[in-house]
Amino acid sequence: MGIIEIKRVTVDDIAELQKIGRETFLETFSESNNEENMASYLSESFSEIKLIKELNNAGSEFYFAVDNNTVIGYLKLNTGKYQTEIQDDKALEIERIYVLRAFHGKKVGQILYEKALQIAEVLGLSFIWLGVWEKNLRAIQFYEKNGFVAFDKHIFKLGDDEQIDIMMKKELIK
Repeated sequence: MGIIEIKRVTVDDIAELQKIGRETFLETFSESNNEENMASYLSESFSEIKLIKELNNAGSEFYFAVDNNTVIGYLKLNTGKYQTEIQDDKALEIERIYVLRAFHGKKVGQILYEKALQIAEVLGLSFIWLGVWEKNLRAIQFYEKNGFVAFDKHIFKLGDDEQIDIMMKKELIK
């Protein structure tokens, strides 16, 4: 593994965004969910139309983690009215940090998180928040290690399955 580059995603990268999005979601959740619900979620959430719309949102940004010209993970951030729930003008939502399983434990998620933190600081925001599936213990531990604390729960629908996400928040020091 070389030096990880962080690259902002544009509409020109739509095929690569679909590929990394579907692949990392499948790797992360397919063992714990049924095939129909996974297929439904992947079809809806990673459709070209939906991703183009999200890329064109003024308050949403995607970033790739790139190793030797290969996309190995990605980050999706939301601010303002583009946040999925809180929609606080002083907040940054990390909607997604996903890394290919082959690169787990190699600090790629940390590099993506640090990009989110840098953006929040440049924007002068007060806190970062996210939702993480209650059964995704690896992710929960990652966020706790980075200073996030649980503050609420919400329902995340995967196909017809209602799952519980733990909402976590990190206050930023100014």
